[in-house]
Order: sequence, then structure tokens, then C-alpha cells
Amino acid sequence: MEKKTVYIFSDGACSGNPGPGGYGVILRYGDKEAELSGGEKQTTNNRMELTGVIKGLEALKYPCRVIIQTDSRYVVDGITKGWAKSWRKRGWVKSDKQPALNPDLWGRLLDLLEIHDAEFTWIKGHAGHEENERCDRLAVAQRDLFAKR
Repeated sequence: MEKKTVYIFSDGACSGNPGPGGYGVILRYGDKEAELSGGEKQTTNNRMELTGVIKGLEALKYPCRVIIQTDSRYVVDGITKGWAKSWRKRGWVKSDKQPALNPDLWGRLLDLLEIHDAEFTWIKGHAGHEENERCDRLAVAQRDLFAKR
């Protein structure tokens, strides 16, 4: 059976880095859409970027072909350039012998990518891309909520 193609648009936001942060996600299958968002009181921008993609993939109920669009070079390069797989293989140590950051999230993402056929596309942030702008608004709204807590 052919896998359904789902589009995931994701963005993260953080104030202070570390500080309060949020993520925003849009899932699209055909003409159906769902929005997800959340955040944390103390986090980093990269953690929110990773969390958005993870939450999008975790929302899928069965294996899919997934087109992931994000403005995070950290996420896109970490997967497409094989960095995250290499870090995990070396016990979450980078090639420069420094510890890889966010191994908990990278591990979750790599596990999800074993279920889904995913393609990552980098898009320029704050450049008028409709879905990226929506995700940014969701992420910023969550960041601001957590900043008040």
C-alpha cells in the first residue's frame, strides 16, 4: 500500500536562549490541516526547533511519506548531512570530541525517522513563506505564554 504524503511545517522561538520558548507546527494532508503548539519555561531555540518537528511526526498515526519544511539549518543539516546519526553512533560525541547538544531530542527524531519516509527542506525564515509565518506566530505565542509563567 502506498504511503500517504503529509506536509509538516515547523518553527521554534525562544527569548534569551536559554529562556522561555515555543514551537508551532502545521500538518497538512490533502485539504486537511492541523496546528500544534507548545513550549517550555526554560529552553533554547534549537530545542524548540527540534521539538516542533518531533511533535509533528509523533502526531502521525501510521507510517507516512513526510515532507518537512523548517527554517532551522540546525535541524535540516543535522539530518540531511548525517550529523545526528554520526553523533549517536559515537555515543553523542561530535567529530571534534565535544558532546553533541540535545541528544535526547535527536534520538527521538532519529527513531521517528525510522518509521516515516521523510524529506527535509530548508526554507528562509521571516521571508513571507505563508506556513512558516503561521508557525512562527504559533511559536511566539507559546513563548510569550511561558514567559509570563
